[in-house]
Amino acid sequence: MIARTLAACTLAISTALFQTPVAQAANYPDHPIRLIVPTSPGSTADVVARVVADHLGKALAQPLIVENLSGAAGIPGTRQLVSAKPDGYTLAIVSSNHAINPSLYKDMPYDSVRDITPISMIGTTPLVVVVSDTSPYRDIGALLSAARAHPKELNYGSSGTGSVLHLAGELLKSQANVEMTHIPYRGGNALITDVMSGQIQTAFLAVPSVLAQIQAGKLRALAVSTPERLAVLPDVPTLAESGVKDYSYDAWIALIGPAGMAPEQVSQLQSATARVMKDPDVLKALQPLGFVSQGSTTEQARKVLVDEVTKSQGLVSAAGISVE
Repeated sequence: MIARTLAACTLAISTALFQTPVAQAANYPDHPIRLIVPTSPGSTADVVARVVADHLGKALAQPLIVENLSGAAGIPGTRQLVSAKPDGYTLAIVSSNHAINPSLYKDMPYDSVRDITPISMIGTTPLVVVVSDTSPYRDIGALLSAARAHPKELNYGSSGTGSVLHLAGELLKSQANVEMTHIPYRGGNALITDVMSGQIQTAFLAVPSVLAQIQAGKLRALAVSTPERLAVLPDVPTLAESGVKDYSYDAWIALIGPAGMAPEQVSQLQSATARVMKDPDVLKALQPLGFVSQGSTTEQARKVLVDEVTKSQGLVSAAGISVE
């Protein structure tokens, strides 16, 4: 009797051990998901993250709780992500700085590729070259001509040394063969104010952050960074069609998790994200800001990430950019 009871218990325990992972995978997610955003509230990545979190939570039948952990180029927030248990309940929305940071910081506390699980490229944020509405430069050709005639006299601002806005400017300098002086700011708000007032001659800025000022006539858009013109700025030419051949440099935003996530969970999250990024309500919220929705496959996200790390290394090295 005792032997039969022990055998039955052993069988029950063994069955439970083998069934638990399947049950967990089938029931994922069964409680709220933490979504780390390593940028400040109100940033482009934060705005996009909150729209995506709302709709992705509905698609998964569990809320995504957005948590802003900003500062230090997003490194502290991303460090929490890579240190989290890879159970699918801690995710992050990261932007271009995730791929730029390895080229800037020697003592990174994680590997931007090896220590994460790419889930999907959510989309891209086009950049636009802007000047004050009182600027003498009416088009990008005039600005570049002045920069060639007066090397280093024109200033261009960015949201910080090594930021995507800084690298966009360095790429322009290289491809257009001009010299301008870089003025780093701590964030984008003060930069936008100084461009509008003429304290800074020009800057690359994310379209969502300055579209309202452009439409109100407070900023003049000279060119966009994308290979093709934008629907929200149809009259603004691309840099490539303005004479800077092959220029293309967008910011991007991706959904990632810690390394080691279960493939079934990654597939479920990617599939849900792809559907969300085609949702009419999501497009209605994001496209007027100039954001280009994607919802890529996991493989595409990994390729973009690896390519962007390599591209950033080249730009940082060629420009001699250092933050340490």
